[in-house]
Amino acid sequence: MNNFNIINKYIFRELLSPFAISLFFLTFIFLMTRITQITNMVVNYNADISSVVLMLVYTLPRFLEFTVPMSVTISIFLTFMRMSQGNEIVALKGAGVSIYKLLPPVMTFCFIGVLLTLCVSVFGVSWGTLSIKKKSVEIVRSSIDAALQERQFNSELEDIMIYVSHVDMKTKRLKDVFIEDRRTKGIVSISTAPDGELIRSEVDQIYTIKLYNGMINQVDLEDKFVNNIHFESYDINIDLDVMNKSSAEIAKELDERDIVDLIRFIRSGIINELDLRAALMELHEKFSIPFACMALGLLAFPLGIQSTSIRRSSGFSLGIFFLVFYYFLLAAGWSVGETGNFPPFLQT
Repeated sequence: MNNFNIINKYIFRELLSPFAISLFFLTFIFLMTRITQITNMVVNYNADISSVVLMLVYTLPRFLEFTVPMSVTISIFLTFMRMSQGNEIVALKGAGVSIYKLLPPVMTFCFIGVLLTLCVSVFGVSWGTLSIKKKSVEIVRSSIDAALQERQFNSELEDIMIYVSHVDMKTKRLKDVFIEDRRTKGIVSISTAPDGELIRSEVDQIYTIKLYNGMINQVDLEDKFVNNIHFESYDINIDLDVMNKSSAEIAKELDERDIVDLIRFIRSGIINELDLRAALMELHEKFSIPFACMALGLLAFPLGIQSTSIRRSSGFSLGIFFLVFYYFLLAAGWSVGETGNFPPFLQT
C-alpha cells in the first residue's frame, strides 16, 4: 500500500509541472490575440495603463475556461508519454503494477481541473464579461473617440448608437456615418451622412459630431409618423458629463449573469420560449464545459502510455484536436438547441 501511495504521489507531482507550463503558455497565446485591441485603445483612445491591465484581467476567466481543460489534457499526455519513453511504465509493469493502478492520481488531477474550471465557468466568466462591458462603457464615456470604432455598431453611449465605416484619428474626419439618437422621449432620430467630423469642446466634456450632406429620419413613436429632413450641415451634441451623471444600470446579457442571477432569470416566468431555452442552455453550459477536464484527461491517459514512438510535440497537437472537437460538439449542441427538438441538458 505504501508503494502505491509513493507511485501516486510521484505521478501527481509529475503532472503539475507540464500543467503549469501549458496553462501559462496557452493563456499567454490567447492574451496575445488582444494585442491589436489594446494597442488601439492606448494609441487612439488614450486609455491609461491601469485600464488596459484591468481589461486583460477581466478577459482571463473566458480564456481559462478553454486553457484549463487543454492544459489538463496536455499535461497527462506528456507525463505518461515521458514515463513510457523512459521505460518507467515497463518497470512498473515488471513490478506487478497494473496500468489501472495508475488511474487514481490521474482522476484526482482531472477532478481538481473540473473544480477549477467549474469555478471559472460559474463565477469567473460572468464576472469578467460584465466587468469588460462596464469598463468599455467607462472608457467610451470618458472619451467619445472610443465609441467611433470602424465598422461596428457602438452602443456604449446611453441612448445613442453610432456606426462609422472609416475614422481618421488624426483629423477626426468620419466616413459613412449612421447615428441613432433616442435621447428625446418618444422620438427616434436616425441621421445618415457620407461625411462627418468630430469636434471637442476645449472647456467641457462636450463633443459635436458635425455631419455634411446627409438626411435625418425622425420617427415619432407616440403619433406614429416620420419626418424626412435633408441637410448640408447638421450638429449632434453629446455631453459626456451629463450622460455619466444620468446613466442607468447596464443591462446584462445571458453570459454576463452569475449563477444566482441566471437561475432567478429563468424562474421569473420568461414568456419567450427562445429566450428561455437560451437561458437554460447557458446554465447547463456552465457545468458541461468543466467536464472536458475529466473526459479529455482520461482520454489522454491511454494515448500517452501507448505513444512511445510519437514525438513530444504531438501532445500539444492532440490536446488541441480533442479540445477543439469537444467544443465543436458543444457548439453543435447550441445549434441543435435553436430547433427546440432536444432538452437543453442534452444539447450542452
